[in-house]
Amino acid sequence: MQAEYARRYGGEGDISPIDLHQFDPPNGYFAMIYVDDVPAAMGGWRRGGPAGETDAEIKRMYVRPAFARRGLARTVLAELERSAAAAGITRLVLETGTAQPEAIALYLSSGYAEVAKFGFYAAYDDSVHLAKSLSPVG
Repeated sequence: MQAEYARRYGGEGDISPIDLHQFDPPNGYFAMIYVDDVPAAMGGWRRGGPAGETDAEIKRMYVRPAFARRGLARTVLAELERSAAAAGITRLVLETGTAQPEAIALYLSSGYAEVAKFGFYAAYDDSVHLAKSLSPVG
């Protein structure tokens, strides 16, 4: 993933600070999809965002190029939405970049809409910030 970000954006890839424990339940979640025992797709969320603890931020959504165009990104996204709603999250937020038009298309077609810039990449001109309200589980 980092190599892909470096290819698209230059530098070392995604430089936003991440603590792996932010993805530990109940304040986070991380999903992996394997195809024939090979890691193919992943994504996670961590509690917190512009609206506070009722938000969660999607991070590290990625599908390895060899597994692209198989619906794996939609599967991971649906699982992140399901698990976040089950944890009481009412809105998912995310940041992606203009060099990832396929990611932007995925999110927009999945009901995400542009929101005010927030967080680490708020000052970056090539950054796109999106959010989606979640239906409560119950």
